[in-house]
Amino acid sequence: MGFHLQEATIQEIRQAFASGELTSRRLTLMYLERIAEFDKAGSSLNSVLELNPDALYIAEALDLERAEGRIRGPLHGIPVLLKDNINTADKMHTSAGTLALADSFAPEDAFLVKRLREQGAVIIGKANMTELANFMSDVMPSGYSSRGGQVLNPYGPGKFDPGGSSTGSAVAVAANLCTVAVGTETSGSILDPACCNSIVGIKPTLGLISRTGICPITYTQDTAGPLARTVEDAAILLEAMTGIDPEDPATWASRGREPSDYRSCLDPSGLAGARICINRGYEEEFTAEEKALIDQCIRRMEEAGAEIVEHIDLPHIADHSCVLLYEFKSALNRYLAALDPRLPVKSLRDIIEFNNYHAEEALKYGQSLLLRAEHDTSGTLTEAQYIRDRLQDWRRSREEGIDRLLQEYSLDALFCPGVTDSPAVSGYPSIIVPAGFTETGKPFGVAFTGTAYSESTLIRIAYSFEQRVNARIPPILE
Repeated sequence: MGFHLQEATIQEIRQAFASGELTSRRLTLMYLERIAEFDKAGSSLNSVLELNPDALYIAEALDLERAEGRIRGPLHGIPVLLKDNINTADKMHTSAGTLALADSFAPEDAFLVKRLREQGAVIIGKANMTELANFMSDVMPSGYSSRGGQVLNPYGPGKFDPGGSSTGSAVAVAANLCTVAVGTETSGSILDPACCNSIVGIKPTLGLISRTGICPITYTQDTAGPLARTVEDAAILLEAMTGIDPEDPATWASRGREPSDYRSCLDPSGLAGARICINRGYEEEFTAEEKALIDQCIRRMEEAGAEIVEHIDLPHIADHSCVLLYEFKSALNRYLAALDPRLPVKSLRDIIEFNNYHAEEALKYGQSLLLRAEHDTSGTLTEAQYIRDRLQDWRRSREEGIDRLLQEYSLDALFCPGVTDSPAVSGYPSIIVPAGFTETGKPFGVAFTGTAYSESTLIRIAYSFEQRVNARIPPILE
């Protein structure tokens, strides 16, 4: 048969490694060839911002370990792409897409990167992203950064929204430019690009993955998470990144709740007997075609034995919340303070001044959010409006939202078409899975959402749904 790179899963790659048909070095080269062919030429997707000059050397070393009988785990020799706001203490920059941090080399790997390296992942490069995780301007398009330019959706370059802000990570996975990728989310930035690019995204419980070493927006909603072409691959990558981080108090509550093996949840019959409630709280946002896809998905779940509860209305939670604005200054200034003191920026104010000085290159879409965060907030998180909004967001999304519905209807999960903000605001997990395409070829996805640390249940349901619907089709690239 021979090994085929396109749509290759982690398990298929591991089998090719084991048979001697493939090496990590050769696999890394194959992805680099596709990046040259489709990301920097051809379709010019512009999803990869920077490549790791040591990737091939790392792959060779991992091949040697394999030959000596040492295999670190399921990710041994697997090329992984990281969003450009995740620190790597290597020869790559970490800029969050900004020109102000274009020369920044992180002093230490992010905690999740340490975990990936320990398990043998090949960090192949950094992905382009919406600048500062889409917290720079009210009008900045998804996937644009001053440092990297505009990322394009492989299903319709220039035609379809590529989703934000983990745009490059999602596009690279969809276009088979890496095996899996890591994104980050504050409010939809994993789920949205996964939905827009017909891939799987997992937004985990806040604290399941350490936030240490990630350029932030907030303390209370930021998390990293996996992007992959299959639920199984996403589960493998999620498991690899979890762990208790002494420097991140959010991870301390996950002690005893972190997984032993998410792959054991991959049950094709996982929908049978599952009680799932349909969230129609923002249904008016969907087109007639998308509503038809949603109804088709519900029928497929019923055919698989799921008990469908029709319906509940859980709307967007934080449309008027100020939490992100108030936490941004404090979180960003803390991150910048830990960087090389020789950098020209050490605070949000410095970034604003840098952008003003380089306005032609840095301010194509302005910096309205940066200005509001700098001038309208203290950075101390003591404002009454902030405290009230934070507590209200939690109450509405948790006690009065997800948890109430799960308990009241004895549910295993909520079915949330497209992307809503209740998982982000609550800090609860959600998994989005490809659900089909419109007649124009635009991808559409649906999400399964649960309470804190319910990833195992959601993976079981999402995997069964994926096997039943089998909706992903790879893009045709020029």
